[in-house]
Amino acid sequence: MENTILYSILLTVLSLVILYFFLTREPKNLPPSPTPLPIIGHLHHLKLPLHRTLQSLSTKYGPIMTLRFGVRRFVVVSSLPLVEECFTKNDVVLANRPKLFIGKHLGYDYTTLITAPYGDGWRNLRKIATVEVLSSHRLNVLSHVRRDEIRRLMLQLARGAFGSQHWVELRTLFSELTFNIIMRMMAGKRYYGEGVNVDEAEAREGRKLIKQIVGNGGISYAGDFLPILKLVDYNGVKKRVVELKEKIDAFMQGLIDEHRRKKGDPELADSMISHLLHLQESQPEDYSDFMVKGLILVLLIAGTDTSSITLEWIMANLLNNPDKLKKAQDEIDSLIGHDRLVEESDVSKLPYLQCIIFETLRLNTTAPLLIPHASSDDCTIGGYFIPRDSIVMVNAWAIHRDPELWEDPLSFKPERFEGSGGEKQHKLMMPFGLGRRACPGAPLAQRVMGWTLALLIQCFDWKRVSEQEIDMRESPGTTMPKAVPLELMCKVRPSMEKLVPKD
Repeated sequence: MENTILYSILLTVLSLVILYFFLTREPKNLPPSPTPLPIIGHLHHLKLPLHRTLQSLSTKYGPIMTLRFGVRRFVVVSSLPLVEECFTKNDVVLANRPKLFIGKHLGYDYTTLITAPYGDGWRNLRKIATVEVLSSHRLNVLSHVRRDEIRRLMLQLARGAFGSQHWVELRTLFSELTFNIIMRMMAGKRYYGEGVNVDEAEAREGRKLIKQIVGNGGISYAGDFLPILKLVDYNGVKKRVVELKEKIDAFMQGLIDEHRRKKGDPELADSMISHLLHLQESQPEDYSDFMVKGLILVLLIAGTDTSSITLEWIMANLLNNPDKLKKAQDEIDSLIGHDRLVEESDVSKLPYLQCIIFETLRLNTTAPLLIPHASSDDCTIGGYFIPRDSIVMVNAWAIHRDPELWEDPLSFKPERFEGSGGEKQHKLMMPFGLGRRACPGAPLAQRVMGWTLALLIQCFDWKRVSEQEIDMRESPGTTMPKAVPLELMCKVRPSMEKLVPKD
């Protein structure tokens, strides 16, 4: 017993000595860095919200800096020219993702579109996602899903809002909207609101698991940065993640198995799972169940929370700037009129509406830190040496508020994206990432947000619940929701009463 304890102590001391030697033996010409502490490096700087902390550090150490989180080297980039260098000259070198504990267990052992290393496997996944799942053709085939879910949202909002102001809390409504859209497009199922097409027990379990899936991005595992901590399961993180992994896999496999049992069911005929299983019959190696489950998971994580959060920020910005809301309403009235509702195909013809969405993505960047990249080889960024296996993080939030790029960057000004000058401003944006690993789901997100927003503005008059401006503080996390859920008063516009759904 005593020998075992002594051995453990000696192993711990030796590990700490090796780690300290590793941390203090840095290559030359790295980007600037704060002075690290022994063993932990710069972990003491990890204060939430992280994007604000990193912006504050960058004002002191420059637009590119090195941070040490335990044994992991991070390079933080907060400058647009340097980001462009990352994803042009160094795009291939930085096309990998870091291997972290969460990615292994919730990313199907680094095989999903988000977590897979750059190579033939990832290229095949990307092709399947862009051609077979998220192409214009496939999105058009499933436009009836978006139409029905947005109509249901209009119906919920309209209850009690004919002729009088009606109180609504938008976060929940937007969240349920985006979850239902993705689940119906993928699996033909809706779990939220009236008209749920599964039994109550399955709906309850589905809602619970979806919340866990979307929330997993906030899980951090200290063993990723201090390997010695892998010897213990601090706060039970490892156990919780493994249990969640098993639940997710069973849930996803259940969706696939149900589609096989109900092959030919007209309610499931257009779903993405049905389409992928059809392709599986002729190409079983490319369209394995494993791949399909990973793709469903990625769409749930990346395609739901981000869109609903952005819609909430948009409405908050408009209600704090009622002149902008009036301008958008006038545009819709002029181009669409009062005799029909906005269709998805109309959204691209509403330029000011598009400016509102882009300005919100700039000012309230839903994913403030882009998904990290990992360098597969040594490279240089901004003249600095970036060693292999460095984790490169882009602070998109800081770049979107950079006063050198944007005039009056902290103000909500959709007009900055108007006209020929607006085209230059668009090139400064990166809400969906850059380079070959940019988000392929951007067209779907833009369709959902644009169509929903257009109908909210066309059909309703909106007011704040009080004279005070809406609280615009954000919550910490990998995504950036409002700290306080958005509550508003809505009323069906008299000119639209004949078109707004009543039942």
